Amino acid sequence: MQAPIYSAQDEMELMARLWSPSLKDDPLAFVLYTFPWGQAGTPLEHFPGPRKWQRQILADLRDHIKENNGKIDFSTARMAIASGRGIGKSALVSWLTIWMLSSRIGSTTIVSANSEAQLRSVTWAEITKWLAMSLNSHWFEIAATRIMPAKWLTELVERDLKKGTRYWSVEGRLWSEENPDAYAGVHNFDGVMLIFDEASGIPDSIWSVSDGFFTENTPHRFHLAFSNPRRNTGYFYETFHGKRAFWSTRVIDARDVEGTDKNLYQRIIDEYGPDSYQASVEVYGNFPSEGDDQFIGSNLVDDAMKRPPVKDDSAPIVIGVDPARFGADATVIAIRQGRDILELRRHRGADTMEVAGYVIDAIEQFQPALVCIDEGGLGAGVVDRLKEQRYKIRGVNFGNKAKNQIMWGNKRAEMWGAMRDWLRTGHIPTDRFLKTDLISPRTKPDSKGTLFLESKKDMKSRGLASPDAADAIAVTFAFPVASRDFRQPRVDRRTSNGYSSAGVSTSWMGS
Repeated sequence: MQAPIYSAQDEMELMARLWSPSLKDDPLAFVLYTFPWGQAGTPLEHFPGPRKWQRQILADLRDHIKENNGKIDFSTARMAIASGRGIGKSALVSWLTIWMLSSRIGSTTIVSANSEAQLRSVTWAEITKWLAMSLNSHWFEIAATRIMPAKWLTELVERDLKKGTRYWSVEGRLWSEENPDAYAGVHNFDGVMLIFDEASGIPDSIWSVSDGFFTENTPHRFHLAFSNPRRNTGYFYETFHGKRAFWSTRVIDARDVEGTDKNLYQRIIDEYGPDSYQASVEVYGNFPSEGDDQFIGSNLVDDAMKRPPVKDDSAPIVIGVDPARFGADATVIAIRQGRDILELRRHRGADTMEVAGYVIDAIEQFQPALVCIDEGGLGAGVVDRLKEQRYKIRGVNFGNKAKNQIMWGNKRAEMWGAMRDWLRTGHIPTDRFLKTDLISPRTKPDSKGTLFLESKKDMKSRGLASPDAADAIAVTFAFPVASRDFRQPRVDRRTSNGYSSAGVSTSWMGS
């Protein structure tokens, strides 16, 4: 771009205005000043300014900046906004991006989305649209998914302000779940803003790496996440739940936002029902209690965590093992007695012999009636080693046929079905990783209605971790196990298979 079209005097006045504390430290004032609200002949001719919820977020940032003033150790602004559809999230993302780029000389802004298509076609298109309407649009140049200051501006800043401009930019950055470390690398004392658009679909590993962006002790640190709350798992969900102490959060019902199509929202409610997944996510801005294809609902898990342990010494102890060796996956050993999970043990990076040793330790401590081990992958070697040592164990192949092949597509789906039924009366420890494991897998019915469970590979492609702890519990339901009580109990004639609802045999078992 050529030199500014304004006179030198006008340009100096514009810089003085945009870099003054009244606009620099007040995003709302900046947005009202920079864009042509209500001006005839512009795209904003019929718009008096930002919507109420947008003004509130901008004002919250202003207050954060004010609170940071005078501190020695500065805090990072961390905001997460969950909302229904069509409320103007992308517009707000654009204003924040342009404000940071314009007011923090030398700063870096990173914008990411849940997918490349969302980033390029929606988020980035919206940013460049608003930049074209900005009063200082001639300050910057656009190249693919990067916005940089024009050459004349960098020369002026470096010459007169003696300030480097190498990192002064906005970047639309893609991410890779397979290589999250490639997302890292931004450190800038002049300031960093990180924006996640449709953040519910960004995997936990990218959230984790992004914490490294904010290591410099500067007041100009902002991490903002916007999304329709489509998933009730993952980091975005946790910002409203387990991590809510570290985030400022806001839930916005689309019906409360001025200028939106209220008839559309009412149609969604009428068509799918007021308690439906669609109404929760698309209208109310609430996380769903369970997805349409979610196998185990959050409410079921929450209730099982709140339920007190059920001590039953006559119930058999069963140990379930889900072995893993590499990466983020963990070997999990679950100890279940009747309706109670006594303990979950996690081990990472262990080889076959080490896993076998951990299982032996659990066997010696709990003296189980049966040990069930997922014999896929590393588990096959563990099964062989324990059998060699004459331990009473059984290998379980998750891909084997289910006993009830009409309902369940394979053994894994059938075990998870038994675990889901057990959760209605069972007790599990309060463990957020276990909860994520339990509620993450989706069902995958075939054309005949037979249910399969989403594979670990498919879950990882969605940015979810392997449900190691849940699989370890599920495998305890692979086979019926007899009671430890040596008295002949009364058989419930209402059951046709001789087993109680907890999957425990009601018949006597000898030594």
